[in-house]
Amino acid sequence: MALRNIVKNGDDILTKVCRPVEKFNARLWTLLDDMYETMQNADGVGLAAPQVGLLRRIVVIDVGDGPIELVNPEIVETSGFQDGTEGCLSFPGEWGEVTRPMRVKVRAQDRNGAFFELEGEALLARACCHEIDHLNGICFPKRASRMLTPEEVEELHRKQG
Repeated sequence: MALRNIVKNGDDILTKVCRPVEKFNARLWTLLDDMYETMQNADGVGLAAPQVGLLRRIVVIDVGDGPIELVNPEIVETSGFQDGTEGCLSFPGEWGEVTRPMRVKVRAQDRNGAFFELEGEALLARACCHEIDHLNGICFPKRASRMLTPEEVEELHRKQG
């Protein structure tokens, strides 16, 4: 496994729609492993392939329950809503207030190409929506009702320890 460079705000790749994965092979497995290691190293809860410079529909997530790999994910059902503060590894130091569904159902493929469904709520639902947005060229500031001021960001970091 290897750490990948995380693409930052301003890079055009973050605004492009990703292509589906068609080959489920050792290269994909290595990419998934690298993305997960990169996300963990950066203290993130999710990472999408365009954030490491690849226009492929691949996401890794870990909200504290272990790794989740989503290849070619699509949200097939949502319910409820939640307001919360979001940040992004591609937007270091930036935070915004974003409304997301409280619950989601995602249909995706695993690293071997097998289809499955994942249901998540609260933080997992937020992470799924945030990362799948990346695959469609949408970054969280476009979804934010407002961005936090530098003072609010400082207070947020103090509260999080």
